[in-house]
Amino acid sequence: MNAPVLKTGHVGLNVTDLTRSIAFYRQVFGFDVLGEQAEGDRRFAFLGRDGGLMVTLWQQSDGGFAADRPGLHHLAFQVPDIEAVRRAEATLRDLGVPLVYDGVVPHGEGASSGGVFFTDPDGIRLEIYAPTGADTAPAPTQGAPTCGFF
Repeated sequence: MNAPVLKTGHVGLNVTDLTRSIAFYRQVFGFDVLGEQAEGDRRFAFLGRDGGLMVTLWQQSDGGFAADRPGLHHLAFQVPDIEAVRRAEATLRDLGVPLVYDGVVPHGEGASSGGVFFTDPDGIRLEIYAPTGADTAPAPTQGAPTCGFF
């Protein structure tokens, strides 16, 4: 049997405050709201770019992201180059979003790929990275990928 060609379609995230999360994801990632239901008991939003759905937000959670539970580890977005990562870093700093590491870092010792690591308002771990150009800083973790244990 031949397996079909697969491509990630979109990622759905549970959030505690839909309005706050929509604002965050729009400011940081430049997403458009493709659809939403902002009233009632079933609040959600569809976010993307150029009409393509990338992230769905579902307001149905209490508390914060539990890194010690099975499930989503982190969500990473690739950008074309390290300059785009640095622009994202500047946006995050302007918004007062704490970075996990001090700025742009490589994915590991000797790796050229890398980016910035941070969390959304609910503590969901996020990454914006480029395939090359991050090797100007030392890797912040030894013996494991940078995105593995933050």
